[in-house]
Formats: sequence, structure tokens, C-alpha cells
Amino acid sequence: MGAQARQLADLISVGPSMLRDFELLGIRSVAQLAKRDPKRMYEKLGRVARQHQDICVLDVFCAAVAQARNPAAKSREVPVVVLEQEEKEMKYGRFSLRTTNVTRRPLFAFVE
Repeated sequence: MGAQARQLADLISVGPSMLRDFELLGIRSVAQLAKRDPKRMYEKLGRVARQHQDICVLDVFCAAVAQARNPAAKSREVPVVVLEQEEKEMKYGRFSLRTTNVTRRPLFAFVE
């Protein structure tokens, strides 16, 4: 008999909270996760949970999907997307406008 199928909980950086998020999104297996788009997952979670999600959730979604798509990533290097958030505040007289820019930078985390 072959190796057991990987479980969502086996993925690096996936703990109880992230498992609950996957459940809210209807993701119950690594195979389902591999077919998903992390950015769409992040946007949908915000709608389903009815609250803004920290940008770090998107980072974990990116890493989890990458691991789901590449089983070898678990024991070697895991592609992670580092999200850099920059806030700007512009003042117009007595009004101010705050904007947030998010940039993505690839990084590889080495896992033993």
C-alpha cells in the first residue's frame, strides 16, 4: 500500500485557525486546495467571515497552495510570497485620504 494522502494539517504554517478558514471556504483536502487561487480564497474569506482579514492570511494561503501543488516542498524549500504593505496618507485641506499598496516579493523558506 502506498503512502497516506497528505492532510491539510500536514502543511507547514497550517494550524487550527487556518483549518477553520479552509472549512469556511469549503476546502477539505490537499487536492482541493491545489486547485484554488490564494488571492480569491483571501477575498472570499473576507466576505464569508464578514470581517477584514489580516494580509498575513494571504501569505499563508499562498504558501499552503504552493505546498499542495508541489508535494516535495514539504521537506525542502517552500515558496512563500512576502507581502509588503505600505500605507500613505494624503491631506487635502481638512480631509485626508489613506491608501494602502501591497506588493508581492517571492521568497524561499527552507524547512527541515
